[in-house]
Amino acid sequence: MDVIRPPASDRSPASGRPTTDRDAPSRDTTRARADRAELAERIVRMLPEDGRAEPVPGLFVVRASRPSAPFYGVFRPCFCVIAQGGKALQLGEGRYYYDPFHYLLVSAELPIVGRVVEASEEEPYLGLRLDLDPAVVSQVMVEAGGVRPSGGAERRALDVSPLDADLLDAVLRLVRAAGSPREAAVLAPLVVREIVYRLLVGDQGDRLRHIAVLGGQSHRMTEAIRRLHAEFDRTVRMEELASELGMSASTFYQRFKDLTGMTPLQFQKEVRLQEARRLLLEGDLDAATAGYRVGYNDPSHFSRDYKRLFGDPPIQDVEQLRKATTGAVPTE
Repeated sequence: MDVIRPPASDRSPASGRPTTDRDAPSRDTTRARADRAELAERIVRMLPEDGRAEPVPGLFVVRASRPSAPFYGVFRPCFCVIAQGGKALQLGEGRYYYDPFHYLLVSAELPIVGRVVEASEEEPYLGLRLDLDPAVVSQVMVEAGGVRPSGGAERRALDVSPLDADLLDAVLRLVRAAGSPREAAVLAPLVVREIVYRLLVGDQGDRLRHIAVLGGQSHRMTEAIRRLHAEFDRTVRMEELASELGMSASTFYQRFKDLTGMTPLQFQKEVRLQEARRLLLEGDLDAATAGYRVGYNDPSHFSRDYKRLFGDPPIQDVEQLRKATTGAVPTE
């Protein structure tokens, strides 16, 4: 995986002359550097040791002092920022990397593989995730007036973009507010709306509009994802689902893959297998029972698919995962 390097604009100017209006990018760079340092400091205050916290509803901060093993999970729509360290994600065949200079936006519920790749005792991974409420996204879109869907083709429901100084500043103010119960109650919702607005007018505005479900192909693909999540343990006839959504089967398959990086069947299979893994980890089930509960009628077929995704047969994988995660840090 290619590592995304910080942009050259982050470097300090060599000149010592007074700043002018022409130096605005340099001033933004200096401000962003200070904001990243303060953001890291505040997360460390919230988490003196490795772990995860939710200082206000929907905002999660994470600290990890070492790279993690791959973790598998279904991400809900969210906005993610890293104050220190780096993380790699995989969605279907697509691979993504983000760091303190880039943010991640996920606009639909997606089965994702991820891992912390840059972390150490001296410089732990410090990150945050803000879950995005479709109602808030819709309200901000309406209030913004001129922020409208582009009407273009579907875009992948996950991507990484450069984190600009204004968006980083809003993130920092949200974390500041989260440190005070009084400010969290009054200011945090306002800053969340500002973050949503800045995302809407930024590089990933079209992607964020998927969350609002305001019509068109995005609405139909969002409904398809919802159906496949809700009915993951049932046999869904994709041609019938496409017809119900008012699309031909070939268009449905192509639009779905454009958005998620997977075919509908691959998507449903990953959701099933991740749910089976959760059941095995949390309950006292054998592999055949877990497979049956997520829609598999053939235990051997379930075990083959499970091993293909997670690398080991169900019981062996879960035993190793329990040992590896004893006292480990949840990364999302």
